Amino acid sequence: MSDARPQIVLVSGLSGSGKSTAMSALEDIAFYCVDNLPVQLVEQFLGLCRKTTPPVERIALAVDAREGPFLGAVPAVPELARELRASGAALQLIFLDCANDVLVARYRETRRVHPLAPAGPVEEGIERERRLLVEVAALADHVIDTSSLNVHQLRAAVVARISGSARPTVVNLVSFGFRHPSPPNAELLFDVRFLPNPYFEEGLRERSGSDPDVAKFVLDHPLGQALCARLLDLLGFLLPLYDDEGKSYLTVGVGCTGGRHRSVAVVNALAEPLRRSGREVNVEHRDAERSR
Repeated sequence: MSDARPQIVLVSGLSGSGKSTAMSALEDIAFYCVDNLPVQLVEQFLGLCRKTTPPVERIALAVDAREGPFLGAVPAVPELARELRASGAALQLIFLDCANDVLVARYRETRRVHPLAPAGPVEEGIERERRLLVEVAALADHVIDTSSLNVHQLRAAVVARISGSARPTVVNLVSFGFRHPSPPNAELLFDVRFLPNPYFEEGLRERSGSDPDVAKFVLDHPLGQALCARLLDLLGFLLPLYDDEGKSYLTVGVGCTGGRHRSVAVVNALAEPLRRSGREVNVEHRDAERSR
């Protein structure tokens, strides 16, 4: 078992303030996330995390003021935080706040009832919840007012406070052939069928775009050089913007006729400089091995 202190993040706040978004942001940076675990079961759950192989050492738990079978849970949250800190856990408590009028608008937009006022006005539930969470908010390491934040800004704010910086957008490069369906999850799609085609070269036809001779044939051509330079310039412009927005993945599809030669060569040519720049890049040559 590792001797490292477990890193635990408690996420609390007003209902409708963005706890689900905050938890998904923590999940994206490799936290094991559990929503609405009753405080009375936290110690047992953490014990199970320590006993796994390897132990789970990055844990995020969302706690709120909803009533139900575990009445009195919220007053136990401050006690839980103190116990976790005393045990040596590296604990951070995030509290999400939000202006009342914004919360009311969000509930009206989603047509949901407030969990603490199921039969009454939303405003009544908000005020009741604020009173219940006063001590929790006072113990918070990070208070984030989500009133003016969109989901991307909230995700970035949570990640920045816990990890110190937002996780850069991961680039997925997919080569494919247009004679097959385009990648359904590609945000950017480029057609490279205007490049010289190795299929019509007797010595290159049976090889793929990963072959050095095929890649040279495609990429040493002026069109190939110009295309790669412009695509890298475009990605260099877009990726920092996606980083700032908190986008986890960007999938770029590059297609030629069969997905074996030109698209493969271009994807490989894009991947290497992106990796040298420090970007995490995944490469998939989807159709390179399909029978023609």
